[in-house]
Amino acid sequence: MIQSLSIKNYALIDQLSVDFGAGFTVITGETGAGKSIILGALGLLLGQRADMESIKDKSQKSVIEGHFDLSKFQLVDFFKTQDLDFDTHTIIRRELLASGKSRAFVNDTPVNLQVLNALGVHLIDIHSQGQQSAVNTTAFKFELIDLIAGNQELLSAYRSSFTAYKEANKALETLKEAQAAANKEFDYNKFLLSELQELQLDKIDEAAIDQEYETLSNVERIQELLGGVLQALSAEDVGASVGLAAANQQLQQLAKVSPLFKEAAERMLSLQIELEDLESHLFEQQEQIENDPERLASLEEITRSLYDLKRKHAATTVEELIAKRQELEQLVTLVEDQSDQLKAAQQKLQAAKTTMDSYADQLFKARKAVIPQVCETVNKQLQMLEMPAANFVVAQEVAAPNNYGHENLSFLFSANKGIAPGPLQKIASGGELSRVMLALKALMAKHTNLATLIFDEIDTGVSGEVANRIADIMQQMSRSMQLVSITHLPQVAAKGNHHFKVYKQDTDKGVSTQMKALTQEERVVEIAQMLGGQQLSETALNHAKELMN
Repeated sequence: MIQSLSIKNYALIDQLSVDFGAGFTVITGETGAGKSIILGALGLLLGQRADMESIKDKSQKSVIEGHFDLSKFQLVDFFKTQDLDFDTHTIIRRELLASGKSRAFVNDTPVNLQVLNALGVHLIDIHSQGQQSAVNTTAFKFELIDLIAGNQELLSAYRSSFTAYKEANKALETLKEAQAAANKEFDYNKFLLSELQELQLDKIDEAAIDQEYETLSNVERIQELLGGVLQALSAEDVGASVGLAAANQQLQQLAKVSPLFKEAAERMLSLQIELEDLESHLFEQQEQIENDPERLASLEEITRSLYDLKRKHAATTVEELIAKRQELEQLVTLVEDQSDQLKAAQQKLQAAKTTMDSYADQLFKARKAVIPQVCETVNKQLQMLEMPAANFVVAQEVAAPNNYGHENLSFLFSANKGIAPGPLQKIASGGELSRVMLALKALMAKHTNLATLIFDEIDTGVSGEVANRIADIMQQMSRSMQLVSITHLPQVAAKGNHHFKVYKQDTDKGVSTQMKALTQEERVVEIAQMLGGQQLSETALNHAKELMN
């Protein structure tokens, strides 16, 4: 439950701080006093998007902070999942900056709005007049029935199976489309694939082929130049090897005569050994390099084929040709093995559908079992709310697979005898819709672990004994949860355990919205004014005391 709320520099509020208690709290005040502003600030703590125009003084940040008691609610796992520190006394803070930035914190840990919104779902449910139409949404209808039926785990399992079914169905359709496209170009793709397979691209080293091709294309010139090199090295009497050997012999003798030439002798010996090794290598190369017209023709064919394939497939490397070959292999295989692939995809779809249908059937039966109980309970509440002939009906009908199962739910309503129930949203008046929504919320409150429920003028459009009954229902609801009602009805205001008044106050800076807890005497005056206007009468005061007692 919410323990306290502080608001600073927000809309018409300079500074406001209020402590909330357990049970039933009522908030009253003139129209335009700022009750909606307080709800707007509270909404920011629950993850709603901020309007930077709400910052009153643009030179300072706006800060909204709420303290919550979570001791009775199982939220430890949620905090762990969100990597937040859990504390039974949890503080949520929202800061709005004039720069347009917004920051949120849970127990001083920064969080995004998605986390704040997910936490807010467990803390507070704000029901305003604008949400009356929510009763006609698919989400609300299924939320109500599934809450009573305890379908949360079953619905989660169904949605997983529904997702798997949609994915399997999409995969099958994609496969069919791919096969249809592949069939159209099968012969051409198969021809292109055979060209790429024939060249054995995986065995081709393009750099090595180019090198070998250049060598075989210039065999005679290479042999000529190589012969000249060897002649210069090994010619008798004048060859470089002969001269170097003679010089080395003399230098070795010189090193024996004087140690000064020892290093030079070692270097000369190394040169002679290196030259002899080079000469041996060149002789081997000369023996290996031979004219091979057949190999040269083969290399020319490979080079030409590579050039043609690169140009045909807009490729620049052998690797790109291999990737193209793999792509064509998949397309050709898709056609050649399409029967098996199609069968496998259809079997997967059927298996997913069977699982989904099973969960959907369980959901249908579970909902069907509790719908009579829901209708009976709501109709009894409506009778208490001075609607003796009201008939609330939940219609269940089979439908195409959707996010809630294989069915649709409709809320039907009739306020008078002899009139067949019709769509609730079209049939019910504003006051009737308020009473139906209250009855539904009261039913939901018995089956949920929600910490706090806030009604924002849900009692609009009713008066007299109906207002008394609405107040009784709210009071009953507050025994199992914290309930806050913003109201203009004195009957409702009189039933609260705690009573706050929202009002405007003139200050040096202009008009400021304030909120204060009323004493018993102040409550009598406030309720009397709600009954008879600003001019207090003894009758109104006595009536107010009577309502409170």
